[in-house]
Amino acid sequence: MKGLILAAGLGTRLRPLTSLRPKPIIAVANKPIIIHAIDNLVEAGIRQIGIVVSHDTIDYLKGTLNSYAQAELHYIMQAPPLGLAHAVQVSRGFLGDEPFVMYLGDNLFEHGITEFVTAFQPQQGMSAVLALVEVEDPRSLGVAVVEEGRIVRLVEKPQVPPSNLAVAGVYVFDPTIHRMIEGLKPGAKGEYQITDAIQRLIEHGGHVVPVKVSGWWKDTGNPEDILDANRLMLMKLTRRLEGELEQAELIGPVVVEAGAVVRRSTVVGPAIIGPQAVVEDAYIGPFTSLGRGVIVRDAEVEYAVIEEASRLEAVRHRIRSSLIGAQVVVSGRSHRPSSHRLILGDKSQVEVQE
Repeated sequence: MKGLILAAGLGTRLRPLTSLRPKPIIAVANKPIIIHAIDNLVEAGIRQIGIVVSHDTIDYLKGTLNSYAQAELHYIMQAPPLGLAHAVQVSRGFLGDEPFVMYLGDNLFEHGITEFVTAFQPQQGMSAVLALVEVEDPRSLGVAVVEEGRIVRLVEKPQVPPSNLAVAGVYVFDPTIHRMIEGLKPGAKGEYQITDAIQRLIEHGGHVVPVKVSGWWKDTGNPEDILDANRLMLMKLTRRLEGELEQAELIGPVVVEAGAVVRRSTVVGPAIIGPQAVVEDAYIGPFTSLGRGVIVRDAEVEYAVIEEASRLEAVRHRIRSSLIGAQVVVSGRSHRPSSHRLILGDKSQVEVQE
């Protein structure tokens, strides 16, 4: 079985964070989202993985994944991106006639995806397995109708949902899906929907099996989702201290990576201080991830993701509920007891004043 990760989109809902780089390389718990996805596929026993990219994303993804050694990675160009079914179509040369797992590259699962791969039993006549999750409002997602243990209907983004079962970001297919994609008509936005192909599969007698997601699932489509995914990932932390500590108060599950320095500061876990990061005269609160080389000096941060080589100095207002990209500079002087919420793209510079 092969894997297919879709990572050709621009992630426009996350701008300005995605103005200079694609969403799948944004870090959650100090690991790019796409590496979480690849790790899940590897854990499920899949070693040949195609990554669907665009001209806008390929260089960033290759740079992020160039040292990944646990799987054989293949890059497949989708230019322009015209929907999930189109991504499968342009990947046909890589996929061949083998069954495969299609994984949306911005989705995260608490327990990985092994349960969906294991549930796929083609010898029992299964054509596909879809991950489903109950949601309050599924109107922005694909929605499934399940009867007697089978998916009997699938609708993309319905205004009146026929159920509360949304399709999460994992699909397992046998090669029959390729025939269903042939001749598909594009939707209103000119994209070829995988839900339309699966509906055709159902109408042609295909056995499509639902598997409900156990644990949490996150589609990291906006800053709030990334912050919450980071929170959920950090809740799995166990304490590990490999960096330099000097007059440091560490409370709860805190990870201080090798090469990091925590000096005259308090860190309340769960939190990660990345390699070569420096925390001085600072407070780092729960659910915070500081990436490689981040500097937080004379500042307070909590419930935040701060990515590689960014710097926060002399900021008197506490920074919270914030998502800060790479190589960002935030500095300032203020004495008002308050807080700021920041969503900053890479290489930003912000001065916070009274």
